[in-house]
Amino acid sequence: MVYQQTIEVGTRGRGTTDLTDEVAHIVRDAKISTGIAHVFVKHTSCSVTITENADPSVRRDLEMLAKRWAPDGDPAYQHDDEGEDDMAAHARTLLAGTSVTVPVAAGALALGTWQGIYLWEHRTSSHRRRIVVTVIG
Repeated sequence: MVYQQTIEVGTRGRGTTDLTDEVAHIVRDAKISTGIAHVFVKHTSCSVTITENADPSVRRDLEMLAKRWAPDGDPAYQHDDEGEDDMAAHARTLLAGTSVTVPVAAGALALGTWQGIYLWEHRTSSHRRRIVVTVIG
């Protein structure tokens, strides 16, 4: 069986938005006891990641590292159609990815104790992001 739902999330600019509860709700609605949940963001300047959900300093440190990996306004960038953060956002997406897959066990996400699913916005301004969750089992 396959169950799919698209959700829309508003961001406030750079940073993370916890998707764990919304994805868990979709998995429960799917009524699949064993399988996988695939979470995919339909954009090229934000990511979906699994990271620690207990200490928010982890996500702040990841943002600090991303600034090192792909700094805004690098003069070597050719693509800057939407501003200084444009190419940096695309590079960060390439590094962090656009999807995650999580096992489903006993009808629930089989995440580790300290794991959460996050939308990671790489643009400096707010955006509406569409995320497709597909549950297969």
